[in-house]
Amino acid sequence: MASDKKDTQEKPIALKGVRRALRVLEHIAMHPGKATEIADALKLPWSTLHRTLQQLEAGGFLQRDRPSNQFSIGPRMYFIGSTYIANHRVVEIAKPFLDKSLALSNTTVQLVERSGHESVVLYSAHSDKEIAKATYGFNFPLHAGSKGQVLLAYAEADFIKSYLKRDLEKLTDATVTEPQMIEDNLKKIRRQGYATTVADIQMFAGSMAAPVFDRNQDVVAAICFVGRKSVFENDEKCQFLLEQLMSDAHEISQALGWRQQAKIGSC
Repeated sequence: MASDKKDTQEKPIALKGVRRALRVLEHIAMHPGKATEIADALKLPWSTLHRTLQQLEAGGFLQRDRPSNQFSIGPRMYFIGSTYIANHRVVEIAKPFLDKSLALSNTTVQLVERSGHESVVLYSAHSDKEIAKATYGFNFPLHAGSKGQVLLAYAEADFIKSYLKRDLEKLTDATVTEPQMIEDNLKKIRRQGYATTVADIQMFAGSMAAPVFDRNQDVVAAICFVGRKSVFENDEKCQFLLEQLMSDAHEISQALGWRQQAKIGSC
């Protein structure tokens, strides 16, 4: 009995430590910095954070730059993340379609999924002519960019409601942060089946994105074309890209078991 009692006492402490370590990793992934900065941001006691940082650094999950004392994500986390991508079924199925579109569109072609409050790039390829490039793991808040807006539009109603109560970051002057305007736009995206944005992440770039569905009718990813701002301000080029985008989204969704007819819209 004494042993059982000890186990129940230790388990909550151990789980609390795991949750704290995950919070630290997630924060540093977004905001590399010094220990004091991390402690302030997470509102953790210095001694507690110091132990956590030591353990994560020793395990290779974090690395510290000695001259600046700044912590950033370590090689062990890269190993875990790259394994996730390597075994990602949607990436495997989507890649041939995206590579074909890359040759036709002269844009940056991406596959993106939602992680928390961000859209995260799982796959990205760009033509030599394209200036808007984003690598794997590149992330933006969901309200910014067509890919994030698509993923937000098809999220659960409670998640959308909670998200719109957050302090929404304004990346450029064109980034929409007014909750009612975003909510109206999300309804439009669900109605037409795609999103298009211009200059709301980078002033010189625009993008369009469409959802990818699985056999359960759930949105599991979005495909996104990113290019120069001028491309998305040209009706003819925009319509060509949209037809290719919607065709890709339809075919990838079908390959994942989705059987609902896709809808082709217009810019």
